[in-house]
Amino acid sequence: MTTVPRPAAELSADEARRIALRAQGFLGAPDRRAGVRGVLRALGQVQLDTISVLARSHELIPYARLGAVGRTTVEDAYWTEAHAFEYWSHAACVLPVEEWPHFAFRRRAYRGRPQWHHDLSAGAYDKVIDQLRTEGPQTATELGGAKNKGEWWDWSDAKIAVERALMYGEVVVVERRGWKRVYDLAERAIPDALLHDDLDDTECVRRLVRQAGEALGVGTRADIADYHRIKGEQFDAVVEAAGLVPVTVAGWGKPAWADPAALASEPRGRHRTTLLSPFDSLIWERARTERIFGFTHRLEAYVPKPKRVHGYFAMPVLAGGRLVGRVDPAREGRTLVARQVTLDGPRAVPAVATALREAAAWVGCDAVSVVPERMNHPELAPELVRALA
Repeated sequence: MTTVPRPAAELSADEARRIALRAQGFLGAPDRRAGVRGVLRALGQVQLDTISVLARSHELIPYARLGAVGRTTVEDAYWTEAHAFEYWSHAACVLPVEEWPHFAFRRRAYRGRPQWHHDLSAGAYDKVIDQLRTEGPQTATELGGAKNKGEWWDWSDAKIAVERALMYGEVVVVERRGWKRVYDLAERAIPDALLHDDLDDTECVRRLVRQAGEALGVGTRADIADYHRIKGEQFDAVVEAAGLVPVTVAGWGKPAWADPAALASEPRGRHRTTLLSPFDSLIWERARTERIFGFTHRLEAYVPKPKRVHGYFAMPVLAGGRLVGRVDPAREGRTLVARQVTLDGPRAVPAVATALREAAAWVGCDAVSVVPERMNHPELAPELVRALA
């Protein structure tokens, strides 16, 4: 591990929390003129996931920062005018197209990969490339079928080939259509000025470490490296050149680094009150969430139902710069149902009600229903119902 220089600043836990909130777009007035594209650019990535309860995660993330931006507006912001592409970062993510050159290190690593989990028939790769060149953007189904007749991982040759081409950077995902990836040739989808792998691995990683530090505001080695799934030793090699400065944060017990711009002024402004996707970069890393907010959260969608504590897709509630509870939502017709509600005491009631009302309106619901027997404080159910009304 790299030797940490003398800290440039000593931050209280509260200062670090507010720096993180501002960097992530939850403290201060949002840049509404920049809109969804501004959110994507500031975060550097927006994670995708198959789960859709209120909406999919890539919709929830700009909503949490901007409010009730139209859902069609969100999709158009990502997928029109060659503004973004999908690739592997923290996970499968929407990325600003300007970041294409900085993922050259990952594309090179995939090209040099000695083995894959799927074998590829001779000629299948060239066939897919030729078909995209001739017929334009297509889904895996249109390219020849996404899978064979076996289990879900039994991909067809077309699917194996196009996913490999995606890893290599010869193909790009240019949109999701009915949640299916739509593939096109990188030479058509990426602007000419960005379509290159000229940057060496060190410069790519340096840029991504810097971007992660800016997006987080302040973080530990693990926080910043995990943002784009960079190895710890890669972080160590570039952090000084990336321009992040070492700081200490009271109570963290670990070295930390901050974006110098985040230290230049005190974080001020209006706090956002909202439901958060579990895949939101403010809270996606469990240890960081516990360290910053004193809040333990786990996505339970993949936990057997009898073992769930807070619900299938429990969404933390952010208010006043703190996590004050969580709601496991569902939609029944035009009603948003809070299937399970966890409140951090009576003071959380107004914030949770505000978050639920706004989310309901955004997804086209005109009522909110609370299930009192699924609350950690059932005695607060009447108060929450009144606040919702």
